[in-house]
Amino acid sequence: MKLLRKFLMVAALVPILSESHVFACAACYGKTDSALANGMNWGILTLLGVVLTVLTSIALFFVHIVRKEEALSNPPPPPPADAATDL
Repeated sequence: MKLLRKFLMVAALVPILSESHVFACAACYGKTDSALANGMNWGILTLLGVVLTVLTSIALFFVHIVRKEEALSNPPPPPPADAATDL
């Protein structure tokens, strides 16, 4: 456990202490009209659409199950017996 903790600390400190320069992406740098920012926005919208579709499907599935259970537990009442003899 101690070895893993040391490894993780070294792995976290290497990028901080290295001499390479870190460049911000277009969205962080403030260029919202670049192709990288547009691609990132479309990626976010796509993932949001997928998540909303899955969550809506799960909610509709549970609504379907509840309605089906209610229909099975409450059968329609039988027709009255004297209605056929009144003709």
